[in-house]
Amino acid sequence: MNAPEILHPAAILPFTPSAPFTMGIELELQLVNRRNYNLATDAVDLWGLIEPRALQDQIKLEITQGMIELNSKVHTRVDELDEELKQLRQALIDGAQRLNIDVAGGGAHPFQRWSEQRISPDERFHYLHKKYGYLAKSFTVFGQHIHVGVTNGDDAMYLTHGFARFVPHFIALSAASPFYQGVDTEFDSSRSTVVRAFPMSGTMPVMTTWAEFEHYYDNLRQIGVVGSIKDFYWDIRPKPEFGTVEIRVCDTPLTTGHAALLGCYAQLLARWLLTERPLVINDDYYLLYQYNRFEASRYGLEGCMALLDEDGRPMAKTAIATDLLERLQDLARYTQNAAEVDALSRLRKLAYERVNDAGWLRTTFRERGSHSDLMRLSSQLWMTGVMPAI
Repeated sequence: MNAPEILHPAAILPFTPSAPFTMGIELELQLVNRRNYNLATDAVDLWGLIEPRALQDQIKLEITQGMIELNSKVHTRVDELDEELKQLRQALIDGAQRLNIDVAGGGAHPFQRWSEQRISPDERFHYLHKKYGYLAKSFTVFGQHIHVGVTNGDDAMYLTHGFARFVPHFIALSAASPFYQGVDTEFDSSRSTVVRAFPMSGTMPVMTTWAEFEHYYDNLRQIGVVGSIKDFYWDIRPKPEFGTVEIRVCDTPLTTGHAALLGCYAQLLARWLLTERPLVINDDYYLLYQYNRFEASRYGLEGCMALLDEDGRPMAKTAIATDLLERLQDLARYTQNAAEVDALSRLRKLAYERVNDAGWLRTTFRERGSHSDLMRLSSQLWMTGVMPAI
């Protein structure tokens, strides 16, 4: 007599495998008018003008109409990602020219008022506006999201926690939002504080297997706290439908080339993390996370990090730039082509000189004395990739 078949319940949140260490990015971009370089309200019209039409699948509306989102395809090489971003940039520019508007990077517009923003015509966006009130319009900030492919849910859990250790690096390297609502915030990344107002923001709880996460997710879903993965506003989150882990802490850089560098850094980190498994994920893992995140947001590459050793004992604080340089040195053995070697060299230069986009924005404002002129030059920088004369 045959043994009875054991029936396993269907996965609550199935994880779709993807090719490991592939990468893709999303860029939330500013649309600005050419009168005073405030945010425009032309996202819907711009989307309709995108040519060729096939690119409309990669260029999407965002929650308010002064924003538009650019989505890359999946890549294995940073140089190919860089080239595609240039092509997508040109499609946006061509459409923007017909509307007499410009496109810019940066994590926050320096003087737009959240109350003046219009919600984009999308069912989910209007639902979010109804649910979160003014937070939905105040979310008119601009980030780069980086997706890295993994083969299974357990790897995604380890990589989600693993990337969290390096959140200060990503914030400091990408920081591009020193001005907000008309003032210098004294933060290199003011955008990173806006996200914290949402429920289910912060970090994923300490879970190490996909089965644990499915159980956690199902409990929250049954009591109505979340309806999908999109309701987790964590700094790093798994995306099971894509088979990726998503880094969500970066400001949108001022150039597409800088965005590609950040994607390459995430890809190299993932190779190291999942190959060597160097980190111990336990209840102490996030004890200093908020402090380190604040330091990166406030001071950028001039900030400090506080860390614990494997036994939970405090270690001496170190500069974010120094910690980043040490990691970049270790990652050299995980490069696979000349483009990655070049990307590491460029990242080392930024870390050594402690240079980020927030510094350029502040210097430009001091020289020009006008937020409008700052945005004119910032949009020129994004659309050409060439640093304009101040």
